[in-house]
Amino acid sequence: MNLDLLGIYLNDHLAGSVLGVELARRLKAENEGNSVGEYLAVFLPELREDRATLEGVMLALGLKRDRLKEGVAWVGEKLGRLKLNGRLVSYSPLSRLVELEGLSLGTEGRLSMWRTLRRLARKDERLARFDFAMLITRAEHQRRTLERLRQQSGDEAFLEPGEGAVVRFTPSHASRGPE
Repeated sequence: MNLDLLGIYLNDHLAGSVLGVELARRLKAENEGNSVGEYLAVFLPELREDRATLEGVMLALGLKRDRLKEGVAWVGEKLGRLKLNGRLVSYSPLSRLVELEGLSLGTEGRLSMWRTLRRLARKDERLARFDFAMLITRAEHQRRTLERLRQQSGDEAFLEPGEGAVVRFTPSHASRGPE
C-alpha cells in the first residue's frame, strides 16, 4: 500500500472535516428552531465522530496529520462566510441553500473515502477494527437527508409563497421523504 499517497488523501479529508464541522456549526446556529437546525443537532455530532474515526485510521496506519492543511481549511470556511447572499448583514435563505450544498458535497466525499478505506481494509489488517460498513450506511442516510433539506431550502429561497409545494421535513421523518 502506498502510504505516502494515502497520507495525502486522508489529510485532505481531515482538512475537509475541519471545514465541514465549522460549516455545520454555523448552519446549525443560524437555523435554530427549524428542520435544518434540528437535523444538524444530530448531524454535527456524527461529523465529529467521523473525524475522530478518520484520526484513528491515520493513527492505526502511522500517518502524520498535516496541521497546515487543517488550518487552511478552518480559515477557508471563515472566508467563505463573506460570500454575497442578497442581504448586506443578515443570513438569507440563499445562505442556507449554499451551505447545505457544501455539506452535501462534503458528505459525498466522506462516503467515497469510507468506501475506499473499506476496500483497503481487505488488504491491511490495521484497518480491520473500523466499521466502514456502518460509516457508509450513515453517510448514505446523511446524503439523502441533506438533499431533502437542500430541496426544501431551494423552494424557500426561490419560490414565492403559494407558487409551489414547499416540502417540510422533520428529523424523525427525514429518511422517509416528504410528508
